[in-house]
Amino acid sequence: MSDCFHCGEPVGTADYALEIKGIKQPFCCPGCQAVAETILGSGLASYYEHRTAPGAKGDLVPEELLAMANYDLAEVQQEFVTEQGAEREIQLTVEGLTCAACAWLIERHLFTLPGLRYINVNTTTHRARVRWDPEQLSLSDLLKGFAAVGYRAYPFQTHSQEALYAKEVKSYLYRMGLAGLGSMQVMMCSVALYMDLFVSVEQEFIVYFQWISLLLSTPIMLYSAQPFYVNAWRSLRQGHLSMDVSVSLALIGAFIASIWATVFNTGEVYYDSITMFVFFLLLGRLLELRARRKASESSSNLARMIPVMATLVEAQGERLVAAKTLKVGDQIRVLAGATLPADGIVLEGRASIDESMLTGEPLPEVRQVGDQVFAGTINSDSPLLLRISHPMSESRIAQIMRLQDSALDEKPALALMADIISRYFILVLLLIAAAVWLFWHFHAPEKAFWVTLSVLVATCPCALSLATPTALTTATARLTRSGILLRRGHVLDVLTQANRVVLDKTGTLTTGEIRLKRIQAMEGQDGHYLQRIAAALESRSEHPIARAFRLGEVLLPVSDYRLEIGCGVAGNIDGKAYRLGSAQWLKAPTDFEQGLSIWLEEEGLLVARFELEDTLRPDAPALILALQQAGLAVTMLTGDSSVQAERVAAELGIDELVKGVTPDGKLDYLKARERKGDVSIMVGDGVNDAPVLAGAHASFAMAGGTDLAKNSADAILLGDDLCKLLEARRLARHTRRIIRQNFAWSLGYNLLVLPLAASGWLPPYLAAAGMSLSSLIVVSNSMRLNKL
Repeated sequence: MSDCFHCGEPVGTADYALEIKGIKQPFCCPGCQAVAETILGSGLASYYEHRTAPGAKGDLVPEELLAMANYDLAEVQQEFVTEQGAEREIQLTVEGLTCAACAWLIERHLFTLPGLRYINVNTTTHRARVRWDPEQLSLSDLLKGFAAVGYRAYPFQTHSQEALYAKEVKSYLYRMGLAGLGSMQVMMCSVALYMDLFVSVEQEFIVYFQWISLLLSTPIMLYSAQPFYVNAWRSLRQGHLSMDVSVSLALIGAFIASIWATVFNTGEVYYDSITMFVFFLLLGRLLELRARRKASESSSNLARMIPVMATLVEAQGERLVAAKTLKVGDQIRVLAGATLPADGIVLEGRASIDESMLTGEPLPEVRQVGDQVFAGTINSDSPLLLRISHPMSESRIAQIMRLQDSALDEKPALALMADIISRYFILVLLLIAAAVWLFWHFHAPEKAFWVTLSVLVATCPCALSLATPTALTTATARLTRSGILLRRGHVLDVLTQANRVVLDKTGTLTTGEIRLKRIQAMEGQDGHYLQRIAAALESRSEHPIARAFRLGEVLLPVSDYRLEIGCGVAGNIDGKAYRLGSAQWLKAPTDFEQGLSIWLEEEGLLVARFELEDTLRPDAPALILALQQAGLAVTMLTGDSSVQAERVAAELGIDELVKGVTPDGKLDYLKARERKGDVSIMVGDGVNDAPVLAGAHASFAMAGGTDLAKNSADAILLGDDLCKLLEARRLARHTRRIIRQNFAWSLGYNLLVLPLAASGWLPPYLAAAGMSLSSLIVVSNSMRLNKL
């Protein structure tokens, strides 16, 4: 009975076959045959040459194909599909991925579908990010595209991803448990073998304990050590060296040599060393897996903060519903002490909202009618009635999770450098190991193999490979908890190299909220009464200037209200005609000093001037001073051409003011600075800042800024706290220092242990323990970033 060419399962009596490259290949079922036909028909036959494991069984039944059509329903998609302009994007969990060839096959095949714009398959996380044009391609057809080449894909959801992670951890624990128990039993047998060094032990007992050790070691070598063999073979098939290559060489070589010694009763056995080696390696891998998971766990923790149920308010009354079924426009009630289940606008009530999970700020913020509130935050003290403003898939917390996943997908320069160093380091070590074997082969042949084994084990660059990812992952999670969301991985690199910070004015250095600074009433007029008149006239407007006139008093009645777009407002109050607006509209004097002035006219006569200002953020002066003390030049780059810009620059002590520039002009300025050798960090918030945010070496957007600005930036200040920029720079410098320490330790350890192993002073089991201890030190050192 032959095996299926596609999935590897036994072929039954049915005759399913295809001719592939001139050879008739058997298949176990029509599903596998159909998958193979799809692969061949797409011109992807080389998949079968490069795969390192059998494909998934292609037994997708018609009922499952029909069920995929449900994913085209709008109410189903709203939970996990996001809109990117005219396109849509989804993150999928993919089952059946075993190697890079699987990802290559999926990507090549799906790109043949009309309307597919982007796909990236990650074999490590078993996830795929896909973007498509819904006018040309449906989601169900996209999922069928995965099925056509033998893989199942379904929308990624946090609980399912955590289940996969738990499964992976469980697999490591099983393998490590077997290796730990087995190595202890092997060590017990080895005690009897070591006793032969001190007292005479009969040969029959020695042979007996060697065979027992072989039986105990075999499951460890076949099952526990399997991940190292698979990864080594995969990397060799892809044409590069990984640390698993040297690990696998050491394990297989030692095991075969020990079997030879056992069977032919000649030489030494090292079953104890190799089983301990496998145990220590698996322990290191498990710690690495947990370290890499830390940032993802912070995203999962965010998702878990959203309550499962919500109180829906309807005409018939209130009832509990699943939070994920809420739609835009629904009204919900959130009691004191409860967690908000969705993003919304406050319709009734006033309460303190704990937003620390989003902003990192411990103090609650007061939210009242008209204010935006977010899912996952906590209502501290008073009931609220909310109107849902965004579906769950577009909520602030969902955006944070997507942006963080994108940041973790990218590899910064430090990580790329570490990968390159590791590859060349392994090549050098393999050459050194070969040289050591040749030396001992001619001087003491009986020691050649074991000394070479010690060299391979002791110098395995596990710590070097862990040096960068553990530090970067820990730093990313630490910044997220502090209210700084990294969207791209290079930000930490740039923060340590920057010599200039470029800041927008409105909404960045200032709050972007206009307030009334001073009232200049004409002689004989009551300033407070005139302010009440202005407040009544502006009460129907949502313009930022109108909000500056709002009072907590009963409004005066206004009749014959008129809005003059671009000029102001007019109306009758207490039988008198009033107009409130710009100096040009009311023909008022324009020779007043800095600031924005609004005039009030009564029956054709000017009666008051209201001086307005855009207030500075409270933390702006401290930020500018700290940046300058750190040796960074500060530029204020603004489109505001008024004297207000000069006033703000002077008040803050800005080094350079560039005002009245267009969005293109801002980008031109940044490019000119780059040509002069500056490395710049840009901070902005508006639509006009989007080009310069995208073009800067690194950029930060304010959380209260426009969506376009946040999508263009490399990082987001979630709490609109400018001083978080200083915290990010401080952590970036600590991260660089930690990575350098990790590199120094891992390289120093290898340079120290190499001569000991090469000279025969270091036995393999001590080499394995030292290598694992080195990895643990690197991971522990990286975890210190959590406490900074």
